[in-house]
Amino acid sequence: MSSNIKKRGLLLVLSSPSGAGKSTLSRLLLEKDDNISMSVSMTTRAPRPGEVHGVHYNFATQAEFDALVAEDGFLEHATVFENSYGTPAAPVEAALKDGKDVLFDIDWQGTQQLNQRVGADLVRVFILPPSKAELLNRLKTRAQDSDEVVAKRMAEANAEISHWAEYDYVIINDDLEKAESQLFTILNAERMKRARQSGLTDFVNDLTQD
Repeated sequence: MSSNIKKRGLLLVLSSPSGAGKSTLSRLLLEKDDNISMSVSMTTRAPRPGEVHGVHYNFATQAEFDALVAEDGFLEHATVFENSYGTPAAPVEAALKDGKDVLFDIDWQGTQQLNQRVGADLVRVFILPPSKAELLNRLKTRAQDSDEVVAKRMAEANAEISHWAEYDYVIINDDLEKAESQLFTILNAERMKRARQSGLTDFVNDLTQD
């Protein structure tokens, strides 16, 4: 008898204010764990240079997007700057049934929608910066945004952080290596939960047969 027990996958959400390290932690997780993949959202915006359909996004017309909304085919969706974004339910559910985990890089609003749809499969992790001063320093040193955009992101940070208590776990990212270790600890512990080991009942029944 094999101890390779069938398991159901999980949905791992990482949320944070911009600059707290969420994208870096997501990248490290995807690089080092073969059983988790990034959720690919659908969007109605035009592809940017270098973006590949099916890899970065599933690009769709507004009519195609609206049709899936009407079919209740999204786990979560929203309109941002006149473009629609959403997570199609079918590929995520297929991954879960196959025992694969799915990573989501979304904000608190998307997380709330996911929780309403798939609460039992969801693991929510919020990433905090060690201080407001360090958050500002990270936004400035990554040199991706203008001073105006940095100021806007700092103004938005309080609103994002105010939702920290809605998450199952909170990681204070004052040291990237430590934060990475904590994230892997959370993921591995959640994978071992009895409720996610769908094959345990059959395993135990076989184990206790005379």
